[in-house]
Amino acid sequence: MASQRALFSTSKKFKTSQLQILLADSLTIFWGDWLDLRVRIVQIAASGLISPLIYILAFGLGLGSSIKPGSGISGNYNNYLEFILPGMVALSSMTISFGGTTFSICGDRLFTKTFEELLLTPIHPLALHIGKMLAGVVRGLMTSGSVILVAVLLTGNWNFLNPLFLLLVILNCSVFAGLGVIVGLSVRSLESVGLYNNFIIIPMSFLGATFFDPGTLPAALKVVVYLLPLTYASIGLRAVAHLPLSQFPWYSIPILLMIAIALSLWGAYKFAHQQD
Repeated sequence: MASQRALFSTSKKFKTSQLQILLADSLTIFWGDWLDLRVRIVQIAASGLISPLIYILAFGLGLGSSIKPGSGISGNYNNYLEFILPGMVALSSMTISFGGTTFSICGDRLFTKTFEELLLTPIHPLALHIGKMLAGVVRGLMTSGSVILVAVLLTGNWNFLNPLFLLLVILNCSVFAGLGVIVGLSVRSLESVGLYNNFIIIPMSFLGATFFDPGTLPAALKVVVYLLPLTYASIGLRAVAHLPLSQFPWYSIPILLMIAIALSLWGAYKFAHQQD
């Protein structure tokens, strides 16, 4: 009996040690990217703010003036601008997390040729993925933080700084940064990145419940919309910003978390079998 307890204790310590090593290695990979990111914080935040601002001006302040609460959107919102601002946060975090991560890895693989050195390091493939994903999350937070600031200034709604709101933004960044890692490892040229962007990111930008309420769609279209991870981020962020906590779609958190975990396992597999 004593020997079994000792064996269990040793096994538990070993697993804890492995997790600590995995975390330390992930942070090491992240730190390498952070050294580059920290000198471009303003550039990253500003560049990712352009598209959301155009959408806010064109749809929120332009077209949105003709959309009244109760017709097209529910009566929980004072105007269409309030309706789309949470979606703009989700959209900006998706775009930069995916694009920044993809192009960063592609640059290392296809141009500077420094990616081979990373693959030769004695680090677990999962730590490689998590480290690169964390860098993508930080990129997304830089941009979405700018959009959140604009949203607070336009609406005076401090729910945009709610911890639950920020949790959903982080999960959304994790999903698309993880996808960006996988695409960055898969493509053979920058032209291929454009294909992924055109066939995945742009359609998701308009179909991911950023500009409309998915509850108003026909059943067939609902199936398509609810297959997109951006949908769960958009409806979750909108609920935190404008609805009581009792109406929050709690299912959005585990769904985004499971997608992020699945992409992490896929990314670890890609790193383990990557040949450059």
